[in-house]
Amino acid sequence: MGQITKRSHKLSDGRDIIYFDDADTVLPPHRGEDLRAPAVRPPTATMRQDVLTGEWISIAAARQNRVVLPPSHLDPLAPASPENPSEIPSLYDVAVFENKSPSFGPDLAGAAAPEGLDDLARVGLGRSRQSVGRCEVVCFSPEHTGSLAGLPLSRMRTVVEAWADRTAALSALPGVEQVFPFENRGEAIGVTLHHPHGQIYAYPYITPRTAQLVRTIESYGGSLFEDILSFEQKSERVLIQGEHWTAFVPFAARWPLEVHILPHRHVPDLAATTDEERDEFSLLYRQLLRGVDALYDSPTPYISAWHQAPVHAHRDDIRLMLQLTSPRREEDKLKYLAGSEAAMGAFIADIPPETAAARLRDAMEAASRPPRTAGLEPFRTELPATEQEAAQP
Repeated sequence: MGQITKRSHKLSDGRDIIYFDDADTVLPPHRGEDLRAPAVRPPTATMRQDVLTGEWISIAAARQNRVVLPPSHLDPLAPASPENPSEIPSLYDVAVFENKSPSFGPDLAGAAAPEGLDDLARVGLGRSRQSVGRCEVVCFSPEHTGSLAGLPLSRMRTVVEAWADRTAALSALPGVEQVFPFENRGEAIGVTLHHPHGQIYAYPYITPRTAQLVRTIESYGGSLFEDILSFEQKSERVLIQGEHWTAFVPFAARWPLEVHILPHRHVPDLAATTDEERDEFSLLYRQLLRGVDALYDSPTPYISAWHQAPVHAHRDDIRLMLQLTSPRREEDKLKYLAGSEAAMGAFIADIPPETAAARLRDAMEAASRPPRTAGLEPFRTELPATEQEAAQP
């Protein structure tokens, strides 16, 4: 099999679009031009500081004009056609492009840009800064419907490669302090496009969740992630354990469905992972997602979030981690963030984490059994070497 290939192009308004071709692609190397008339991009949004918390809120009014759940023939993430001049000019395997109406960017500097983390850490009334940075869309497939769980293994590996490549590229941009790849899946989460896709945000600050993690590490010590991994690997909450990664339901899960995946060695972000680690993750993650979808008779809504170390700080302490959460607590019931969670940030869990782990292990095993899902790798607590080799691109 060949290698995953990256091809960089420009859209008609100057935005970047990057094609990632599968290692076993059948696509030709040529990519068509964006034939749309150039359009003026909206101005970079403004951040305002919440003086009660010190957090920064991006006011991105252009997002109000986003397309919401369009019919398939007007899908903006499908390959362009005469009837549908979409965001992506050519047929593709995986495509990444700059968001047309971003929450951060397109400017990376300016008179009102943040003057570093010390500037953003100061708290005062009426403080505002430009929302410099970048937002990108990651399209997992040219098909209008589908999911990561349904991708062939080669395509899943291409998606992982795109995440790693873009993490490195965005981390190198001036003014970017943290890079966040994520996927919102399902209308219950609030998605506005059915097309299987995710996003990447490049923030001009260290996010509140990561800032809290830094405070925890300062209190606990630098071995936090190593100790978490050792603690969870000994528990009944482990879902899959391979040579390079372990997936588990965390001891203090907030959500009805919550899974964390940690690498076995310290790496600060996806760009620092090896080919072997990306290979195994592609296989492990696809098995996990198929189990998630086997829990019920309809696809499970979720948020899948890559927590990465900041670009310029705490890289020796914060370990790369994927966190997948879903508000779905039963076939027809969702957990809503009501008074205690939304107002106070004090979560009350409805399902014991050990119970959630047992349900998910059963679902993963069921998803691996033919004929319902013929062709899937059988579920195992550990991934043997033969399956790791099968994941090679």
